[in-house]
Amino acid sequence: MPTYNAVTVHFDPLVTDGQALRAELGRLAAVAPPAFGKLRTIEIPVSYGGASGPDLGVVAEFAKCSEAEVVRLLTETRYRVYMLGFLPGFAYMGSVDRRIAMPRLDTPRMRVAAGSVGIASEQTGIYPCDTPGGWRIIGRTSAKVFDAARAEPFLLKAGDHVKFVAA
Repeated sequence: MPTYNAVTVHFDPLVTDGQALRAELGRLAAVAPPAFGKLRTIEIPVSYGGASGPDLGVVAEFAKCSEAEVVRLLTETRYRVYMLGFLPGFAYMGSVDRRIAMPRLDTPRMRVAAGSVGIASEQTGIYPCDTPGGWRIIGRTSAKVFDAARAEPFLLKAGDHVKFVAA
């Protein structure tokens, strides 16, 4: 299982040959990692500020710039999807421009709406469903990053690039 910066290998110690597993992991670690295949860039429309992005003004104050400048910094960058986690379809993406890389809230909100786009330090992400959360909410998208009814439920995959587009 890949994570943000490591890989976890699950095995049954009662039926696995430990020496063979160790040798295979050593062999795999010595070769170049596989390519992600064809890299995709997915454009995500986002409505920034107001009720859709209640923390946009706070992020602008933190960065000592206008809300429009925060949106410009967000939309001029392509973000790499590093991993999915926390919730089904929640993509950890980066890196956000350091000027707007505001830390998480001290106290998480009890409810963040599905489609909310947030910032937490140098990461950005899209909440796939209504849930508690502590990221700074700067906008909202109508894109469904997780839909269990779709043939491929996850819109984003590790290695993808995301380009936010002001809606």
